[in-house]
Amino acid sequence: MGDIHDAWRAMLLAHSASVRAVEADVQRRAPIPLSWYDVLLELRPCGADGLRMQELSERVVLSRTRVSRLVDEMGSAGLVERRGDPSDGRVTWAVMTAAGGEALDQTAPIYADGIQQHFGRYLTGPQARAIATALTKVVDGNSQPIQLSRRARTRA
Repeated sequence: MGDIHDAWRAMLLAHSASVRAVEADVQRRAPIPLSWYDVLLELRPCGADGLRMQELSERVVLSRTRVSRLVDEMGSAGLVERRGDPSDGRVTWAVMTAAGGEALDQTAPIYADGIQQHFGRYLTGPQARAIATALTKVVDGNSQPIQLSRRARTRA
């Protein structure tokens, strides 16, 4: 059981340290915070259709508990619009604006550089593949399948 606990602790510590470091880079150099980038990254593939707020909350990785507030803040900044569903008054959709797409594009290279600087440079190719394979098994075993492989491609 010690190996599993060691792996768990290492994963948590690596996640915390690397996300904090990437977040600091993004905060210093990008036009939007990392949490906003996370929301926009999920909205981009949906185009003008957007995502239901509930679906967005399930997909966002970095700021899951604050998605509604984030979308409100991003709406005030002109990056996202909330739209009611004409067929179901209980549903609200989040849609990325053109300004949101521009902010996402400006932030993407900073985010990718941060991943490389604060995570990737410490791993060989085989180590990165082994980590991705192992952690994807954990994700798949504990939830409905999320599109981790798509996220990995669009985030890097």
